[in-house]
Amino acid sequence: MKLVLYAHSVVSDWNNGHAHFMRGILTELQARGHQTVVLEPEDGWSRTSLVKDQGLGALQRFQDGFPTLRIRTYGEAFDHAGAVADADVVIVHEWNPPDLVAHIGRLRAQARFTLLFHDSHHRGVSDQSAIATLPLGDYDAVLAFGEILRSRYERLGWGRRAFTWHEAADTRLFRPQDIKEPRDDVVWIGNWGDGERTQELLQFLVQPARRLNLHGAIHGVRYPAEALQSLRGTNLSYRGWIANADVPAAFARHRMTVHIPRRPYVDALPGIPTIRVFEALACGIPLICAPWHDEERLFLPGVDYLVAHDPDEMERHLDLVRHDADLAKALVSSGLQRIRERHTCGHRVDELLSIVQALRGQA
Repeated sequence: MKLVLYAHSVVSDWNNGHAHFMRGILTELQARGHQTVVLEPEDGWSRTSLVKDQGLGALQRFQDGFPTLRIRTYGEAFDHAGAVADADVVIVHEWNPPDLVAHIGRLRAQARFTLLFHDSHHRGVSDQSAIATLPLGDYDAVLAFGEILRSRYERLGWGRRAFTWHEAADTRLFRPQDIKEPRDDVVWIGNWGDGERTQELLQFLVQPARRLNLHGAIHGVRYPAEALQSLRGTNLSYRGWIANADVPAAFARHRMTVHIPRRPYVDALPGIPTIRVFEALACGIPLICAPWHDEERLFLPGVDYLVAHDPDEMERHLDLVRHDADLAKALVSSGLQRIRERHTCGHRVDELLSIVQALRGQA
């Protein structure tokens, strides 16, 4: 099978979590003998921002980490019809321009490939018109990264069919690492974003870390001056962008990490964790979550990770995990087991191939 993926970027993970998951999916497909090609714009926002922030060496960091992935960039004159002519499956991610989404849909009428629209973002609720106006009737199906989003596509008539396709951990990369150096207390890996969790970051990370005198690191991009100012008086060091391939080592250098979801995933799309939950548990680091509702029972809250329902409880959990080695070990063991049994990119490739087979059987 040949799969073509239209991504905003797979090369750049600068404020682009979609790249994490798709790198793992593409690698898994290749390991099973399938051919994959990624098409991404040469001037995409994430890629341009990465080079501006980190220089061209960051692109080489991707190449070194994922040498088998085939990436093609395109500009205005690119021959999209030729690029997908021999494809068996084409996936177009939600973070592509509407005119491109429409163009690939029209090509589907002239070709034999199965065409899928992949939504792994919250625009379906935060910017509904952006999705509602897309011509998804030309697509065979939608892949939505949570059941509540899938049901929204179905209820509003966006597309012919919709399937739930959760994100997962690339366990070839995200696995426990044995680092001998002394470990700091806590690491947070996440972008500041657009004010969607400003108060939550202060209440569930910065303030508890200050009160407990925790030592650790913060990695991410788009942190404004006021965010950096808030770290004064803590022992949390802001270290900027980190290549996602380097995250397992960063986890291994710390005793615990936290998950603080953006507000749309708590209020409008409950039950959808970010990919950092999968990645953290796959790396064997104790995880403490700010409130989110695991409505699809992907994990066992309180067993795979701890849930802090308010800032005071977050402080108590951080202090407990820091001092209770048996609790930390139990969280690691259960979290790892859950990932390995249910939430690897291998599981998601199995699901993808089953979806494609079902769609072809209806054609």
